[in-house]
Amino acid sequence: MARYICSFTVAVSLELLQDSLIDVLNSCSFDIIYNTGDYLMAREVPGSVPFAKLVTVEVLIDKSTATAQEVRMNFVIKNEELPLQIDNHCHQMFHTLQEAVATNRHWQLVESIAG
Repeated sequence: MARYICSFTVAVSLELLQDSLIDVLNSCSFDIIYNTGDYLMAREVPGSVPFAKLVTVEVLIDKSTATAQEVRMNFVIKNEELPLQIDNHCHQMFHTLQEAVATNRHWQLVESIAG
């Protein structure tokens, strides 16, 4: 199973974060399948890759450390594909999502940590 993790701290209010985050995920071809307010799960839209390569994104919004101006989000990007190549489909989607979060016009990226 391919699995990539990263954390982002963005300058945005909690009220604006939810809609902006959903827009970012939708722009990267992810559909929201579960949303509790501080946790989102999204799956890549089927059709362009085999089922085992479909990527799932889990986002945990850290409300315990959030301030009125900054929020931290932890992302887990994964699929059932064995990561036999460095540039596999899951890694490509990970990179696409990182770029989308970093360049979103609704917030300012404060910190990015990839693991």
